[in-house]
Amino acid sequence: MAAPPEPSRPRRRRASLLPVLLPIAVLIVAAVAVGSWLQFTERQAIDTVHTAGSRAADRVDVEAAVQRVDAAAREMVLRVRVTPRGSLGEADGTAPVDDLGIQTSEATLGDLSFRAHERLATKDVRVVLTGGSISDYPFDAYGAEIGFWAQSGGEEVPVRLLFTNNDTLFAVSVPPSPVPQEAVMGLELVRSGSLLVFAVLMMVVMWALAASVLIGTWYLTTRGEGLVWPALAWMAATLFALSAFRNTAPGSPPIGSVLDWFAFLWAETLIALCVIAVVLAGVRTALRADHGPDGEGADVPGPGGTGDLGPPSRQ
Repeated sequence: MAAPPEPSRPRRRRASLLPVLLPIAVLIVAAVAVGSWLQFTERQAIDTVHTAGSRAADRVDVEAAVQRVDAAAREMVLRVRVTPRGSLGEADGTAPVDDLGIQTSEATLGDLSFRAHERLATKDVRVVLTGGSISDYPFDAYGAEIGFWAQSGGEEVPVRLLFTNNDTLFAVSVPPSPVPQEAVMGLELVRSGSLLVFAVLMMVVMWALAASVLIGTWYLTTRGEGLVWPALAWMAATLFALSAFRNTAPGSPPIGSVLDWFAFLWAETLIALCVIAVVLAGVRTALRADHGPDGEGADVPGPGGTGDLGPPSRQ
C-alpha cells in the first residue's frame, strides 16, 4: 500500500523589508538634497566678488582675498594683489610706471610699497577684528573694516577694491558702503553654515552618548548585574573618546566656549558619575553574592579544600 501523503506544512510569511527601507531611502535622499543645497550656497558665497571704489580707466586695482581668520588672535589674514591699470602700469599691469604706495585703513597692520618698473608681488597683510568673542563658538561673530588708498609718483590716484573670501570656516558679508566711490568696505564675519551644522551635531551626539551611558547605568544598577566588565570598558572608552571627539571641532575652539557649556562638560560629568555608580553598585552586588544572604561565606572549603562540600554522608 502506498504511504499516505505527508500533511502540508504551513508556509511562514517572510517579513517585508520595504516598510523599513523606504523611509530610510527617503531620509537619505532628503539629507543629500539639503546638503547639496547648503554646499552650493556656500560655494556661491565663496565665488562672489565684492567691488568698491573708482572705475576710472587709469586706476589701481587691489584684489584682497581672505586666507585665514584667527578668532583666537582676533585677526584676519588678507592676500593682496595690486595691479595698476591704464597709464599707471606697464606690461599689462605687472609693474608700475612710478613708485607706487598703498595706504591701508587703521585696522590693517602695515602699508604696501612698490618700486617703479619692478614686478609686483602678492603680499599678505593682517587686519584686526572688532567685536565678538571666541567663547561664543560656534555662534561668535566679528567685524572688520578694510580700505586702500594709492599714490603713484607722489600723487593720489583712484583705487578699485575687489574682495573675496577663501576661508571656508567663516562666512563674510559686505554691507553697502555709504561712499561707493571709495575703496572701503565694512565686513561682518560669522561662522559658515557647514561649521555651524557640524558643531550643533557634535553637541547632539555628546548628549546622545551621555544618555546612552545613563540608560546602561540604570539597567545595570536596577538589575543587580554586578561588575560587568564589558559594560564598564564601554563606559570608560566613551568618557575618553568624548574628549578626543571634542578636539575635532573645526576652528579649534578653546575650553569654555558655548560648545563646552552646552554639551561637552555636562556630558563628561554625567558619564563619569555613571561609571562610578556602576562600580559601586557592582561591588556591593558582588560582596552580597560572596557572603550570602545571611552574611555567611558562600564558599566554605570542603574536605578536599577546593570549596566543595563533598558527597552527602551515608548513615
